[in-house]
Amino acid sequence: MTEYDLTAKLGRYFDRHLVFPLLEFLTERNIFDEKEILQAKYDLLQHTTMVDFQLDIHNKLHPDGEEPKELIGKREEIVSRFTELSQAVQPLLDAVVTEDAARLIEHQRNSDSMLALNFLQKNFDIERSMVDGLYNFARYVYDCGDYSRAATNLGLYRALVPNSDKNMMSCLWGKLASEILMQRWDDAYDDLNQLKEAIETNSTRSPLDLLHQRTWFIHWSLFVYFNHPRGRDDLVQLFLGSSTPAANQSNVYLNTLQTASPHLLRYLAAAVIINPRKKNERTLKELIKVIQQESYAFRDPITEFLECLYVHFDFDGAQKKLRDCTVVLNNDFFLIGCADEFMENARLLIFETFCRIHHCITIDMLAEKLNMGTEEAERWIVNLIRNASLDAKIDSQKGVVVMGSQVLSPYQTVIEKTKNLFNRTQMLAHNSDKKRDTNASWNHYQAQQSQASTTLAPLVE
Repeated sequence: MTEYDLTAKLGRYFDRHLVFPLLEFLTERNIFDEKEILQAKYDLLQHTTMVDFQLDIHNKLHPDGEEPKELIGKREEIVSRFTELSQAVQPLLDAVVTEDAARLIEHQRNSDSMLALNFLQKNFDIERSMVDGLYNFARYVYDCGDYSRAATNLGLYRALVPNSDKNMMSCLWGKLASEILMQRWDDAYDDLNQLKEAIETNSTRSPLDLLHQRTWFIHWSLFVYFNHPRGRDDLVQLFLGSSTPAANQSNVYLNTLQTASPHLLRYLAAAVIINPRKKNERTLKELIKVIQQESYAFRDPITEFLECLYVHFDFDGAQKKLRDCTVVLNNDFFLIGCADEFMENARLLIFETFCRIHHCITIDMLAEKLNMGTEEAERWIVNLIRNASLDAKIDSQKGVVVMGSQVLSPYQTVIEKTKNLFNRTQMLAHNSDKKRDTNASWNHYQAQQSQASTTLAPLVE
């Protein structure tokens, strides 16, 4: 089971607080030795101010040992620092709960205006240094594990300062992390989209810094995309949402995945399989292409299942990989919640692909391919035919499924032949204009050279 675990790879791109839920999950699944996980938690806590949690982990690791004196002394320092920061921002916190200030802040929350801060400065003598103190206080309470207070204070800070503020990006990351850890997925979804917009609209970042930001973004987005109702749609849209293959090749987030984190192909593949609205022929084709390109860097049963099914048409291999997928799904923090949905849709993929190349199929064979019992497979196929309106019928006496002919109508044939005509025409027109401009520039250049030669000729003589 450990060979498919991605916690170590994912953890490099998470804030240390976001790693704790993954470690708790590993403890429940008994994948690793409990002491190893406890030690990993203790090491993570070394650089936080969650001293009580750290002492609790220490007591579990050393039940007969004494509590470290440095941790007890550290607790007193943390309480003192918390009190100092809290008192420094208390006038600001008192001011923002007044009726006029609260209404103005709520009105300006998603704008780039300084009206709220100017109002507080004029009516409550709030200095800009106090707003900076609010940011420091929010970071400190986040480090203490008080994520609700951190989210509230970071949201307030964001409403008071312009988008160009030096701490804005850190504020957006911290707000997103706080909402994730509080499991407030609607707020986290909004924060994720705002963070994405901030990353893409910042023109001052170097290409390397932009790559780092996007890499962190696509990792943190897993928490939201696999918990929010619209998340899996957005995950597929993020990487494979372009309308043409050429546009997908220039997709910055797909390029980021291929460059820095090919292990995220597991989650992209799972999202495509699970999501019936995104599981169309074009999306699957693009996904298979990416999986084949990155097969040297990352492979697991989920990506290999799609390869067996759509590249090699190896149904026996796909069946074996589907069994391995069960192990992967049940031991993956992000995918365990959609394991049943994945298996249902994966079986549907096998069924659809198998039926495309066979006219008459025995139920026993389908049951074997789908890793189901014969009666269970027959009920599943009956429901599938009824719900999906497939052109097929079951002969229970012979124990076979007979597929109907699936001939495209003349209208559908014309649509299929001409669906890319507009894009191709637009591309030809663009290339033609580009070539004409190039020829015009070349003719202009030759005319200038000819004129210059004519002018110089008398001088030479």
